[in-house]
Amino acid sequence: MIVMKFGGTSVGSPERMKSVSSLVTKSGEPVFIVLSAMSGTTNSLVEISNYLYKKNTDGANEVINRLEANYMEHVENLYSTDEYKKMTRDFLADVFKYLRSFTKELFTSFEEKNIVAQGEIMSTNMVVNYMREQGYDAVLLNALDFMRTDKNAEPDPNYIKEKLGAIMKENEGHHVYITQGFICRNAYGEVDNLQRGGSDYTASLIGAAINAEEIQIWTDIDGMHNNDPRVVEKTEAVRQLHFEEAAELAYFGAKILHPTCIQPAKYAGIPVRLKNTMEPDAHGTIIDNVTVRGKIKAVAAKDKITAIKIKSSRMLLATGFLRKVFEIFESYQTAIDMVATSEVGVSMSIDNDAHLNEIVDELKKYGTVTVDTDMCIICVVGDLDWSNVGFETRATDAMRDIPVRMISYGGSNYNISFLIRGADKKRALQNLSNELFK
Repeated sequence: MIVMKFGGTSVGSPERMKSVSSLVTKSGEPVFIVLSAMSGTTNSLVEISNYLYKKNTDGANEVINRLEANYMEHVENLYSTDEYKKMTRDFLADVFKYLRSFTKELFTSFEEKNIVAQGEIMSTNMVVNYMREQGYDAVLLNALDFMRTDKNAEPDPNYIKEKLGAIMKENEGHHVYITQGFICRNAYGEVDNLQRGGSDYTASLIGAAINAEEIQIWTDIDGMHNNDPRVVEKTEAVRQLHFEEAAELAYFGAKILHPTCIQPAKYAGIPVRLKNTMEPDAHGTIIDNVTVRGKIKAVAAKDKITAIKIKSSRMLLATGFLRKVFEIFESYQTAIDMVATSEVGVSMSIDNDAHLNEIVDELKKYGTVTVDTDMCIICVVGDLDWSNVGFETRATDAMRDIPVRMISYGGSNYNISFLIRGADKKRALQNLSNELFK
C-alpha cells in the first residue's frame, strides 16, 4: 500500500479536490490518503482563536461567517447531486455551530487546538463524500482515534501502530483510506497537533505503522531542487536523495519538507517520494537510504542567522569551558546551528534571537563577546565524505569572492556549510550553481 499526503494547496478548491480524487484512484491499488486543511483555513481558524483570546466575539463571529460562506460555496461547486450537497452542508453547518460555541465560553489553548483541528476534519469529510458520490470505495478514518503523542509531546509509534492496525483490520478491503494530517491527541487524551512537519509527519508515521511500500508527499512543486528557485534561475529537481541529505537540506532552508518529519520513514526503511500535483507524471524526488557516491546534489540557504563569538585567553585549554558556554544556550532553549572552535575562543550561529541579549550578558562572564546579525547559512549537500579528495574544494572555490564568516565541515558526511552576510546570499547561491551544477 502507498501512503499519499496532499497539502493545503492540493485540496484548496473544488477543482483541486476533484483532481486529487482522480489521481489517487488512477492506479487501481489500495492507497492511504493523508489530507491537510484547505489552504487558508488554518490561518482563519487561528485568527478566530486570536479574537477569542481577546474576548472579541464579534470579530470571531465575523471570521466564522466569512469562512462558512466560502465553504458552502465550495459545496455547490464540488458535488453534482442534491443528496451529497445536503449531506456535506449539514456536516459543515455542525462544524461552524461548534466553532460559534466557543464565543460563549472561557477560552484557553485547549479550546484553540480544538478549533484549529476543524480544518483537517472538514477537508477530509468533503473529499470522502465526493469520492463516494463518484462511486469510489473510500472510507474515512479519524486520526484522533490512533494518532497520539507521549508526555514529551513526541509521537508514540507503538501506540499508533497498535491502534491503526486494529482499525485497518476492522476496515479491510477498501480501495481508499482517508485520514487527517497534523491533528492528534496528546498523552492525556486532549486534542493536540504534531506541530513540526504537520501532515508530512502524519504520513511518515502512518507509512511506518502499516509498513507501506512508499510514502508520497504531494505539493505544488516537482520535488526538491538543486538550488533555491526563488533566487537562482534554471534550477532542477533532484532525482534522488539520501535521508540524511534530505534532512540537511530541509533544516537549512528547503521549505518543501520539515527535517524531522521523515525520520519514521528513515528508520523503517520506507522510501519517501516528493511529487507535484500539477505534474503528476513527473518523476519528483525519491528519498531513501541509498548513498550515491561522488556526487554533490543540492544547495540550500537559511536566512536571519545571528553569529556569536566568545574569545577568552584566560580560558585557554580550560576544562569545562565549552560546557559552560553551551549550558547558557540550553538554559534559554536556543538551538545552535554551526560551531567553530579555536585555542582561545568559539563561534556559534543561532536562528532564534529571542533571548540574544540575555545570552550575550551571560557569555560575558567568560570572555569578550562579539555579535554579527543578518547572516545567512549556505549549505552544500551531497557525498562529502572526507575521503573524497577535492570535493570540499569545489564548494570553497565557488565562494572565493564571498566573505565567509565561518565554515562547518566534518560533522556530517553529507554537507559543508558557510556562514556569510545575508546581503551576499544571492551571489553565493548563483556562484555555487555555476560551479557545481553547470
